[in-house]
Amino acid sequence: MKQFISASGHIRQQLLAGISSAYYQQLDWIQGTGIVKKKLIDPNKVVLISGGGSGHEPAHVGYIGENMLDCAVMGTIFEPPSSKEILQAIEETYNQQGTLLIIKNFEKDLQSFLTAEKQAQEKGLNVAHVIVNDDCSVKLGTFEKRRRGVAGTVFVHKILGGAASAGKNLPVLTALGNDCIPMIKTLGVAFSSATPAGMVPQQYELEEDEMYFGIGIHGEPGYRIEKMKSSERIAIELVNKLKQQYDKLTLQKTAILVNGLGGIPLLELSVFMNDVQQLLEIEDIPVAYSRIGNFLTAYNTDGLSLTLLNIKEEEWLNYLKMPTDAFGWK
Repeated sequence: MKQFISASGHIRQQLLAGISSAYYQQLDWIQGTGIVKKKLIDPNKVVLISGGGSGHEPAHVGYIGENMLDCAVMGTIFEPPSSKEILQAIEETYNQQGTLLIIKNFEKDLQSFLTAEKQAQEKGLNVAHVIVNDDCSVKLGTFEKRRRGVAGTVFVHKILGGAASAGKNLPVLTALGNDCIPMIKTLGVAFSSATPAGMVPQQYELEEDEMYFGIGIHGEPGYRIEKMKSSERIAIELVNKLKQQYDKLTLQKTAILVNGLGGIPLLELSVFMNDVQQLLEIEDIPVAYSRIGNFLTAYNTDGLSLTLLNIKEEEWLNYLKMPTDAFGWK
């Protein structure tokens, strides 16, 4: 795929400079870092911080706003930020209500965020975390579940963001995150791999007539390559695999997220959404909330993911529906 940006080491700074200038009324970027924070942070609520590598836009900087995140810390393409910058973000945004870190379940992300959390706690700051592990893909050959943090992370931003705005304290927010995260399941499919400005090597290649189930958001391989199928057949594969992750008796009300991975037109995502909705209707699984678009991408991957959230509590739905000015969600 043709690209008009260079593979320089300045992409993160250029990215955040562009975003912060476009949304200057609501975002503050600490220049020279990957830290972007809300212009005005409410001192009477718990601060929510997330982050990760660049290349997943609008995640995570696009979810800073009312009833969502207070701050995001961005790394370079497909690489998490340093623990030093995460600690700085905690200190820059801290108030007496404490801070909750929302971390995607990748080894490097965990190392950076948990190190920063420990350092903050050693300074006497009240910091906790939740770990998102919604990916239901399996490793090829061993069938071990990968449990990476992928598009379902955005549901966590929205639910915890709403709860924080409603005045829930840090222990309650942490418990809420640990309660809802196991109810979020995601699976993806790609029709071509990501090509991020020459900075990250491709981990798999597909022929023109092939697709790959279970791929990751950094271009990681999936669990099965097949010949291309229709949107309906792809929806059947993903819905069936996701349903298997739940007790059928408890899957009574769902929220769904159809997420583009960066290279699929909204027209095609919409057709896929319709196929998913029809399948869930046939299964008598009510859909109480749905979103479609690019929420957590894999640079320019020609692919998509489907996320199901089993809504156990009505308040989760209320938090999802709360308005926000975060540019990645509104």
